[in-house]
Amino acid sequence: MAESFAGPRSAREMETPDRSVEPADGAGPAGAAGAAEPAASSRASGPPDAADPADPADRTGNAGQDLATMASALNSGAIHLLRSLAAVDRQSGLPRARLSALSVLVFGGSRTLGELAAAEGVAGPTMTRTVDGLIAEHLAERLPHPTDGRAVVIAATAAGETLMRAAQRRRIDVLVDALAGLPLDQQLASAAAGPLLERLAAVVRGQPPSPSER
Repeated sequence: MAESFAGPRSAREMETPDRSVEPADGAGPAGAAGAAEPAASSRASGPPDAADPADPADRTGNAGQDLATMASALNSGAIHLLRSLAAVDRQSGLPRARLSALSVLVFGGSRTLGELAAAEGVAGPTMTRTVDGLIAEHLAERLPHPTDGRAVVIAATAAGETLMRAAQRRRIDVLVDALAGLPLDQQLASAAAGPLLERLAAVVRGQPPSPSER
């Protein structure tokens, strides 16, 4: 479900580095093995368990381990941050599913029921119940589709936008207070992390990197 309440965003992706594994010395076609033998003999004369820093397999293994560590840290940090903000979101008085759907409508514009369900990653009947709840509270409304006379779109009402903007403001205020307690270098690092997380999220969603980011 949408969680950022950060307003409309462009699709910014983070390019995943090419970490393909190159064949180790002596591997591959037989014609290449002879050329690799001097290097292999040279390494064999050293300590038997000494790692060769120039070996691509060693570099790839270390890089893979580093990426796993980074991914674990990102996952843990994101979970803890969102859990901390959940208490702030409850001040809106809306269940989480309704608040999340309303954020899509306010910051992303009106959607058909199917589009809203896809954006939230839920089934159509589930989104129908969520939308019915928003409409009952006068936070959303069904409007004629601008191009399809047989369809309708779901849009936020003025009251819904006011509520959503207030929820966003509370989140931002809490984060401002938290950032104020960090050293300056960590504040700057946090600011730089925002756009990078957006690009990472786009990659996870399957959006390819733009040509300018290649």
